[in-house]
Amino acid sequence: MCALALLAVGCTAQPTAGRSSAAAFNATDTAWIQLMIPMDERAQFLTELAPSRTTDPTLATLAAKTGSTLRGDLRRLRAALQLSGIPDTRPHEGHNMPGMVSLDTLEKASPTNGQAFDRILTDALRAHFTQSRMLCASEQTQRRADTAKALAAAIAKSAAEQTSRLDKLRAAQPATSGAETTVTP
Repeated sequence: MCALALLAVGCTAQPTAGRSSAAAFNATDTAWIQLMIPMDERAQFLTELAPSRTTDPTLATLAAKTGSTLRGDLRRLRAALQLSGIPDTRPHEGHNMPGMVSLDTLEKASPTNGQAFDRILTDALRAHFTQSRMLCASEQTQRRADTAKALAAAIAKSAAEQTSRLDKLRAAQPATSGAETTVTP
């Protein structure tokens, strides 16, 4: 279904800037890039909350590494979008899609501390990594531009590694009772 959604989004004609490199990109390539940018931006926003919200130093370290990875991925995605010749029209601005950290989640996480924040962060990152891997797999099979294929492979590999780290961290965390929700006024 996720691959279907990516293909459906990519089926509309997209204007190009006329550069010869732009011809290497098809609608699926550009739709994938345009979807991954806001997904990564929102996940990065959430990781930026971690230093002031989590009390778990291991999770803070994971969030910092994830944020750094996302910043690098965003630079590469924006460079690929520019190379494609497609203007940055932000067609997914304001959307809440599977794996995308929702605006509601960011709003809920912002005043929350401790284990309650940790749960929001880990749940949202897991969903983000899972959806990113699925979208990247679709891009790798439907793509036209080698640049997009290579970037999708790199992001998928990174998301798999980060999922593994997150799973190890979650396995080491004690079970929560739900009573530790702390909201900062």
